[in-house]
Amino acid sequence: MKIAVIGATGFVGAHVVAEALARGHTVGAIARHPEKLADAAGLTRIAGDVLDADSVARLVEGYDYVVSAYNPGWTNPNIYDEYLKGASAIVAGARKAGLPLLVVGGAGSLEVAPGVQAVDLPEFPDAWKAGARAARDGLNEIRKEKELDWTFLSPAAFLEHDTPRTGHYRLGADNPVVDPATGTAHISINDLAVAIIDEAEQRRHKHKRFTVGV
Repeated sequence: MKIAVIGATGFVGAHVVAEALARGHTVGAIARHPEKLADAAGLTRIAGDVLDADSVARLVEGYDYVVSAYNPGWTNPNIYDEYLKGASAIVAGARKAGLPLLVVGGAGSLEVAPGVQAVDLPEFPDAWKAGARAARDGLNEIRKEKELDWTFLSPAAFLEHDTPRTGHYRLGADNPVVDPATGTAHISINDLAVAIIDEAEQRRHKHKRFTVGV
């Protein structure tokens, strides 16, 4: 496949690029500073503006599938507004290009009890609330899409940085996938990338949100 990855130099995006290349896919790495990525066979580094729908449509033209790991930065004081602006442009751009889109969102919108989302819990960290609420509102918007072939992935709440790739994970829908051994929802960043490229290849969650964990 030819996969366009938006936010390709970020924590999630860079691992998605690596996983896709390792499987032999061609990757268009779209970022503000794509030069941060090392040269690799099958990789095209693309500098671009993802806050404009027409620009997004041009950037992804010629690809088969779009993965958005867009995030304006957790320390960005305007993360809520900028995330939604970018998310809206990416959705509109993918729709205009006629391409399927997988959006990597957050875990905050997962239901931890009937009708209760994680981001609304009193103990949810303040540092992550604005970004989590933006991702939740982005999910609510993409669920209204009638034309776009979309998928939304909420990772487990805890992303492990140094855990080796296993290729194994469990799937969920709107509730966290909790590890029975630890009582927590977690996954390695490497296995999250596996789940993302598996979805690109297998298309099991069209017009759905899903989550993953171990």
